[in-house]
Amino acid sequence: MKKEAFARIVDSMREPMVQTLQEWVRIPSLKEEAAPGAPFGPALRTMLDKVLEDCRKLGFEVKDYDGYAGDARMGAGPDEDALGILAHVDVVPVGDGWTREPFGAQLEGDILYGRGTSDDKGPLAAALYAMAAVKQAGIPLKRKVTLIFGCDEESGMEDMKHYKKVATMPRTGFSPDASYPIINLEKGMVGLELTADVATEGLNVLELAVGERRNVIPGKASALVAGDEGFIQKVADISASHGWPVEARMENGAVRILATGINGHAAYPETARNAIGQLLITLKELGATGPLATLATAIGTDSYGVGLGIGSQDKASGPLTCNLGIIRIQEGKLFATLDIRYPLMVAGERIRDVVAAHLPGMDVAQESFKLPHYVPETSELVQGLLEAYHQVTGFEKGTLSTGGGTYARMLQEGVAFGASFPGDPDVAHQADEHVSIDKLMTSMHIFAQSIINLAAEEGALS
Repeated sequence: MKKEAFARIVDSMREPMVQTLQEWVRIPSLKEEAAPGAPFGPALRTMLDKVLEDCRKLGFEVKDYDGYAGDARMGAGPDEDALGILAHVDVVPVGDGWTREPFGAQLEGDILYGRGTSDDKGPLAAALYAMAAVKQAGIPLKRKVTLIFGCDEESGMEDMKHYKKVATMPRTGFSPDASYPIINLEKGMVGLELTADVATEGLNVLELAVGERRNVIPGKASALVAGDEGFIQKVADISASHGWPVEARMENGAVRILATGINGHAAYPETARNAIGQLLITLKELGATGPLATLATAIGTDSYGVGLGIGSQDKASGPLTCNLGIIRIQEGKLFATLDIRYPLMVAGERIRDVVAAHLPGMDVAQESFKLPHYVPETSELVQGLLEAYHQVTGFEKGTLSTGGGTYARMLQEGVAFGASFPGDPDVAHQADEHVSIDKLMTSMHIFAQSIINLAAEEGALS
């Protein structure tokens, strides 16, 4: 087939892709309590069924893996040798600061708004319709192509662990859940849980409950403390001294303190500002002692682990990042979480002990641990994907590292490939998350060319 004719087939997928994506975004696919046949809750069961139905309508062989994940396949050959494309249908909580309906799928010109548009329903839709274009064009394949969509990427990837138990995971492939040109190195990850007895002296904190996910940087944080109207001016002075938007007001005879930051993804603190850190420092300067003061001193607004003794970086990976994503006080106990992304050359197994040594009086438990994931630039997979990226866009080839964790690490040889372009703002996990339809179409062309480069018979396009 001529390249021009194939490009027209890909372009013809635009309107059905947009319609499908809008229908997906309108499903609030947040993780909930498990139900029969729905290990991640009814909403994600609905979402998975919808994606399976849409794949089936496009003519693909589909399978549901017990509500954990699904896949759609084309071509023939061993499952292990298939080109895997892994994306997810779950989303993070909405959070604060939205100016559009988070699940409204509002289209304004070229921009589609909604939770999941960029992470990761939009890229999944582009990959699905890229496969549909290859199928419609009758491109002969030398290996199977398997699109795998999971329901628990944002909360631990139990979906892919289950998939590996009941199905054959492809050895190689990519996850369209990050950035171009290609990410062949993902930092290691450590999840820590902190607990401590709340101090009885100093500031009396009546209520503190901030954050929903360890891997989300909170954009707002508040606490209710015992105090009088004099605290309002004290908080204003603290806010002015640091240049932070922190304010206070009277509430039922106590003082409500509110800190405003910028929410975002834990892996990219340079794009956000953690409101918990602002709140903790404010509380300490108002007289808080014990674990609150310890966290304010050791972490505060530092997102790189310096005060915890784990600050580090290497040339390939960039800096270690550390996010204080959740903090609670309940029944005299403080609970908090840390999301740490560490460089390739760092001994991740030592991080918990180092952090514990810098948080006296707190119990530090390691809740999760993942080693870094790396695929050499010279691999056939990386070269084939980079060539597709260059063929479609003309942009320079290159490799990147990330602190983000994608399904790529579930493959023996997997990389993150798209769907954000160089210079695009990071909108994943943020308010007013959105995607450009034009850029999503460019990704569709890239994904289609990638399938041809890595899975089609030689000379399929001329």
